[in-house]
Amino acid sequence: MVTFPQLFRYQSDRLPVALIAVLSAADLAVFAWAESWWLIIGWAVFGFAPKACICSWNHHHQHVATFRQRVLNRFLEVLYALHTGISTNAWVLHHVLGHHLNYLDQSKDESAWKNAKGVRMGALRYTLTIAGTGYWRAFKVGRNHPKYQREFLSCGVIALLLVGFLLYLNWQSALVLFVLPMVAGLLVTSWHTFYHHSGLDTDDPFQASHNIMHRWYNCLTGNLGYHTAHHVKPGLHWSKLPEFHATIAHRIPDALFVPPCIPFKWMPG
Repeated sequence: MVTFPQLFRYQSDRLPVALIAVLSAADLAVFAWAESWWLIIGWAVFGFAPKACICSWNHHHQHVATFRQRVLNRFLEVLYALHTGISTNAWVLHHVLGHHLNYLDQSKDESAWKNAKGVRMGALRYTLTIAGTGYWRAFKVGRNHPKYQREFLSCGVIALLLVGFLLYLNWQSALVLFVLPMVAGLLVTSWHTFYHHSGLDTDDPFQASHNIMHRWYNCLTGNLGYHTAHHVKPGLHWSKLPEFHATIAHRIPDALFVPPCIPFKWMPG
Protein backbone atom coordinates (compact mmCIF):
# COMPACT_ATOMS: atom_id res chain seq x y z
CA MET A 1 0.00 0.00 0.00
CA VAL A 2 1.29 3.47 -0.92
CA THR A 3 1.36 5.84 2.07
CA PHE A 4 0.76 9.57 1.70
CA PRO A 5 4.42 10.66 1.90
CA GLN A 6 5.34 8.12 -0.80
CA LEU A 7 3.04 9.84 -3.29
CA PHE A 8 5.59 12.62 -3.67
CA ARG A 9 8.99 12.25 -5.30
CA TYR A 10 10.28 15.02 -3.03
CA GLN A 11 8.68 15.79 0.31
CA SER A 12 9.35 19.52 -0.14
CA ASP A 13 6.52 19.53 -2.72
CA ARG A 14 3.87 18.70 -0.13
CA LEU A 15 3.27 22.23 1.17
CA PRO A 16 3.14 23.97 -2.26
CA VAL A 17 0.74 21.33 -3.61
CA ALA A 18 -1.46 21.59 -0.51
CA LEU A 19 -1.67 25.38 -0.88
CA ILE A 20 -2.45 25.11 -4.59
CA ALA A 21 -5.17 22.53 -3.87
CA VAL A 22 -6.73 24.81 -1.24
CA LEU A 23 -6.72 27.74 -3.69
CA SER A 24 -8.33 25.53 -6.35
CA ALA A 25 -11.03 24.39 -3.91
CA ALA A 26 -11.70 28.00 -2.94
CA ASP A 27 -12.09 28.96 -6.62
CA LEU A 28 -14.67 26.22 -7.11
CA ALA A 29 -16.48 27.13 -3.87
CA VAL A 30 -16.78 30.79 -4.91
CA PHE A 31 -17.90 29.69 -8.38
CA ALA A 32 -20.55 27.35 -6.98
CA TRP A 33 -22.00 29.40 -4.15
CA ALA A 34 -21.07 33.07 -4.36
CA GLU A 35 -23.94 35.30 -5.49
CA SER A 36 -22.39 38.69 -4.79
CA TRP A 37 -20.35 40.15 -7.65
CA TRP A 38 -18.28 42.02 -5.09
CA LEU A 39 -17.22 38.69 -3.60
CA ILE A 40 -16.52 37.08 -6.98
CA ILE A 41 -14.47 39.99 -8.32
CA GLY A 42 -12.78 40.51 -4.95
CA TRP A 43 -11.71 36.89 -4.80
CA ALA A 44 -10.41 37.03 -8.39
CA VAL A 45 -8.34 40.13 -7.59
CA PHE A 46 -7.04 38.57 -4.36
CA GLY A 47 -6.05 35.42 -6.24
CA PHE A 48 -4.00 37.21 -8.89
CA ALA A 49 -0.74 37.35 -6.90
CA PRO A 50 -0.71 33.72 -5.67
CA LYS A 51 -1.72 32.48 -9.12
CA ALA A 52 1.16 34.41 -10.65
CA CYS A 53 3.48 32.50 -8.30
CA ILE A 54 1.80 29.21 -9.23
CA CYS A 55 3.18 29.68 -12.75
CA SER A 56 6.64 28.94 -11.33
CA TRP A 57 5.47 25.76 -9.62
CA ASN A 58 3.86 24.57 -12.85
CA HIS A 59 7.24 25.13 -14.50
CA HIS A 60 9.01 23.10 -11.80
CA HIS A 61 6.50 20.27 -12.07
CA GLN A 62 7.04 19.86 -15.79
CA HIS A 63 10.79 19.65 -15.24
CA VAL A 64 10.51 17.13 -12.40
CA ALA A 65 7.11 15.48 -11.96
CA THR A 66 5.66 16.05 -8.49
CA PHE A 67 4.02 12.65 -7.90
CA ARG A 68 5.19 9.10 -8.46
CA GLN A 69 1.77 8.21 -9.89
CA ARG A 70 0.98 9.34 -13.44
CA VAL A 71 -2.74 9.90 -12.78
CA LEU A 72 -1.99 12.27 -9.89
CA ASN A 73 0.39 14.26 -12.09
CA ARG A 74 -2.28 14.61 -14.77
CA PHE A 75 -4.83 15.75 -12.18
CA LEU A 76 -2.39 18.31 -10.77
CA GLU A 77 -1.78 19.59 -14.29
CA VAL A 78 -5.51 20.26 -14.71
CA LEU A 79 -5.36 22.50 -11.62
CA TYR A 80 -2.23 24.19 -12.98
CA ALA A 81 -3.94 24.80 -16.32
CA LEU A 82 -6.92 26.47 -14.62
CA HIS A 83 -4.58 28.77 -12.69
CA THR A 84 -1.89 29.55 -15.25
CA GLY A 85 -3.28 28.90 -18.73
CA ILE A 86 -0.46 26.40 -19.36
CA SER A 87 -1.65 22.82 -19.75
CA THR A 88 -0.04 19.39 -19.64
CA ASN A 89 3.32 19.15 -21.45
CA ALA A 90 3.11 22.68 -22.83
CA TRP A 91 6.07 23.54 -20.61
CA VAL A 92 7.77 20.22 -21.40
CA LEU A 93 7.69 20.85 -25.14
CA HIS A 94 8.11 24.62 -25.33
CA HIS A 95 10.45 25.02 -22.40
CA VAL A 96 12.23 21.79 -21.43
CA LEU A 97 12.68 20.31 -24.91
CA GLY A 98 12.78 23.70 -26.63
CA HIS A 99 14.11 26.69 -24.70
CA HIS A 100 16.54 24.77 -22.51
CA LEU A 101 18.21 23.21 -25.51
CA ASN A 102 18.29 26.42 -27.57
CA TYR A 103 18.52 29.38 -25.19
CA LEU A 104 22.13 30.11 -26.17
CA ASP A 105 21.10 30.43 -29.83
CA GLN A 106 18.56 33.20 -30.41
CA SER A 107 17.80 31.96 -33.91
CA LYS A 108 16.38 28.74 -32.41
CA ASP A 109 15.25 29.65 -28.89
CA GLU A 110 11.52 29.10 -28.34
CA SER A 111 11.67 31.96 -25.83
CA ALA A 112 13.97 34.16 -27.92
CA TRP A 113 14.37 37.72 -26.67
CA LYS A 114 15.60 38.87 -30.10
CA ASN A 115 13.26 39.49 -33.01
CA ALA A 116 13.70 38.14 -36.54
CA LYS A 117 16.17 40.96 -37.30
CA GLY A 118 18.36 40.04 -34.36
CA VAL A 119 17.34 43.07 -32.30
CA ARG A 120 16.42 42.84 -28.62
CA MET A 121 12.67 43.17 -28.11
CA GLY A 122 11.08 45.28 -25.44
CA ALA A 123 9.34 43.55 -22.54
CA LEU A 124 5.82 44.21 -23.87
CA ARG A 125 6.51 42.94 -27.39
CA TYR A 126 8.31 39.90 -26.01
CA THR A 127 5.42 39.12 -23.65
CA LEU A 128 2.78 39.31 -26.38
CA THR A 129 4.95 37.36 -28.84
CA ILE A 130 5.75 34.48 -26.51
CA ALA A 131 2.23 34.29 -25.07
CA GLY A 132 0.64 34.48 -28.51
CA THR A 133 2.87 31.86 -30.14
CA GLY A 134 3.61 29.63 -27.14
CA TYR A 135 1.17 26.83 -27.89
CA TRP A 136 2.06 26.78 -31.57
CA ARG A 137 5.76 26.57 -30.75
CA ALA A 138 5.08 23.78 -28.27
CA PHE A 139 3.15 21.93 -30.98
CA LYS A 140 6.05 22.29 -33.42
CA VAL A 141 8.54 20.91 -30.89
CA GLY A 142 6.10 18.08 -30.21
CA ARG A 143 6.39 16.84 -33.80
CA ASN A 144 9.74 15.35 -32.77
CA HIS A 145 8.40 14.03 -29.46
CA PRO A 146 5.19 12.11 -30.22
CA LYS A 147 4.83 10.68 -26.70
CA TYR A 148 4.68 14.14 -25.13
CA GLN A 149 2.70 15.48 -28.07
CA ARG A 150 -0.14 13.01 -27.55
CA GLU A 151 -0.62 14.01 -23.92
CA PHE A 152 -0.18 17.68 -24.80
CA LEU A 153 -3.08 17.44 -27.26
CA SER A 154 -5.36 15.08 -25.33
CA CYS A 155 -4.98 16.82 -21.96
CA GLY A 156 -5.31 20.19 -23.69
CA VAL A 157 -8.68 19.10 -25.07
CA ILE A 158 -9.75 17.93 -21.59
CA ALA A 159 -8.79 21.31 -20.10
CA LEU A 160 -10.75 23.13 -22.82
CA LEU A 161 -13.80 20.93 -22.26
CA LEU A 162 -13.64 21.59 -18.53
CA VAL A 163 -13.45 25.33 -19.07
CA GLY A 164 -16.29 25.08 -21.60
CA PHE A 165 -18.40 23.22 -19.03
CA LEU A 166 -17.76 25.90 -16.41
CA LEU A 167 -18.73 28.57 -18.94
CA TYR A 168 -21.92 26.63 -19.72
CA LEU A 169 -22.86 26.51 -16.04
CA ASN A 170 -22.23 30.20 -15.39
CA TRP A 171 -20.31 32.07 -18.04
CA GLN A 172 -19.93 35.32 -16.10
CA SER A 173 -18.41 33.71 -13.01
CA ALA A 174 -16.31 31.30 -15.07
CA LEU A 175 -14.94 34.19 -17.11
CA VAL A 176 -13.86 36.11 -14.00
CA LEU A 177 -12.67 33.19 -11.88
CA PHE A 178 -11.05 30.96 -14.50
CA VAL A 179 -10.73 32.31 -18.05
CA LEU A 180 -9.26 35.73 -17.26
CA PRO A 181 -6.80 34.31 -14.68
CA MET A 182 -5.67 31.73 -17.26
CA VAL A 183 -4.98 34.46 -19.81
CA ALA A 184 -3.27 36.59 -17.15
CA GLY A 185 -1.17 33.61 -16.05
CA LEU A 186 0.09 33.00 -19.57
CA LEU A 187 0.95 36.68 -19.98
CA VAL A 188 2.67 36.92 -16.57
CA THR A 189 4.69 33.79 -17.30
CA SER A 190 5.85 35.20 -20.62
CA TRP A 191 6.65 38.61 -19.12
CA HIS A 192 8.62 37.02 -16.29
CA THR A 193 10.79 34.91 -18.61
CA PHE A 194 11.90 38.04 -20.48
CA TYR A 195 14.08 39.03 -17.54
CA HIS A 196 15.78 35.65 -17.20
CA HIS A 197 18.02 35.98 -20.26
CA SER A 198 17.29 39.17 -22.20
CA GLY A 199 20.39 41.05 -23.30
CA LEU A 200 22.77 38.19 -22.50
CA ASP A 201 24.13 37.22 -25.90
CA THR A 202 26.70 34.53 -25.10
CA ASP A 203 27.49 30.86 -25.60
CA ASP A 204 28.68 30.49 -21.98
CA PRO A 205 25.89 29.02 -19.80
CA PHE A 206 27.44 30.65 -16.72
CA GLN A 207 26.92 34.09 -18.26
CA ALA A 208 23.55 33.54 -19.93
CA SER A 209 21.08 33.94 -17.04
CA HIS A 210 20.19 36.60 -14.50
CA ASN A 211 20.06 35.42 -10.90
CA ILE A 212 17.93 36.72 -8.03
CA MET A 213 18.98 35.98 -4.45
CA HIS A 214 15.99 37.69 -2.83
CA ARG A 215 14.65 35.49 -0.02
CA TRP A 216 10.92 35.98 -0.58
CA TYR A 217 11.23 35.77 -4.35
CA ASN A 218 12.84 32.34 -4.08
CA CYS A 219 10.49 31.21 -1.34
CA LEU A 220 7.38 32.01 -3.39
CA THR A 221 8.72 30.86 -6.78
CA GLY A 222 10.53 27.72 -5.69
CA ASN A 223 14.09 29.03 -6.04
CA LEU A 224 13.53 30.30 -9.58
CA GLY A 225 16.10 32.99 -8.87
CA TYR A 226 18.89 30.42 -9.00
CA HIS A 227 18.50 30.51 -12.73
CA THR A 228 22.04 29.72 -13.85
CA ALA A 229 22.00 26.62 -11.65
CA HIS A 230 18.65 25.67 -13.14
CA HIS A 231 19.99 25.91 -16.70
CA VAL A 232 23.21 24.08 -15.96
CA LYS A 233 21.22 21.24 -14.33
CA PRO A 234 17.61 21.56 -15.60
CA GLY A 235 16.66 18.15 -14.24
CA LEU A 236 17.58 19.12 -10.68
CA HIS A 237 14.62 19.48 -8.31
CA TRP A 238 13.89 23.07 -7.27
CA SER A 239 14.71 22.30 -3.62
CA LYS A 240 18.27 21.32 -4.57
CA LEU A 241 19.11 24.46 -6.55
CA PRO A 242 20.56 26.62 -3.71
CA GLU A 243 23.00 23.87 -2.77
CA PHE A 244 24.15 23.43 -6.37
CA HIS A 245 24.28 27.19 -6.90
CA ALA A 246 26.80 27.45 -4.05
CA THR A 247 29.20 25.24 -6.01
CA ILE A 248 29.08 27.38 -9.17
CA ALA A 249 28.45 30.91 -7.84
CA HIS A 250 32.10 31.86 -8.34
CA ARG A 251 31.69 31.29 -12.09
CA ILE A 252 28.74 33.71 -12.41
CA PRO A 253 29.66 37.38 -13.06
CA ASP A 254 28.55 39.80 -10.32
CA ALA A 255 26.55 41.81 -12.89
CA LEU A 256 24.22 38.85 -13.35
CA PHE A 257 22.97 39.02 -9.75
CA VAL A 258 19.99 41.37 -10.02
CA PRO A 259 17.10 42.59 -7.80
CA PRO A 260 13.66 41.01 -8.18
CA CYS A 261 10.76 42.45 -10.15
CA ILE A 262 7.63 44.06 -8.73
CA PRO A 263 6.16 43.25 -6.20
CA PHE A 264 9.08 41.31 -4.69
CA LYS A 265 11.35 44.38 -4.79
CA TRP A 266 9.02 45.99 -2.23
CA MET A 267 9.46 43.07 0.18
CA PRO A 268 12.39 42.65 2.59
CA GLY A 269 14.88 40.22 1.16
